[in-house]
Amino acid sequence: MEKALRVYAEMLRLVRRLPKDSRPYYAKYARENFVNYRDFDASDSKALDELFHRAYNHSLWVLNKYSVDESAAQKLNEICFHG
Repeated sequence: MEKALRVYAEMLRLVRRLPKDSRPYYAKYARENFVNYRDFDASDSKALDELFHRAYNHSLWVLNKYSVDESAAQKLNEICFHG
């Protein structure tokens, strides 16, 4: 659960790097996705790893869409894959 909260917090930090008019949409999108998975089985590490991988990849896609340097997601990468 703690790792998921760290991922969520970092995703919200990345949202702040987006253009102002798109921030509310992506903040809401991130929250809705995390709420949808809150009852996820935390003992299923493979499934959790897949969710974190999808969260990271989707974040990169959004950053690229708005021409934000992918290096901004380095901390998210560390949390998702090494933390």
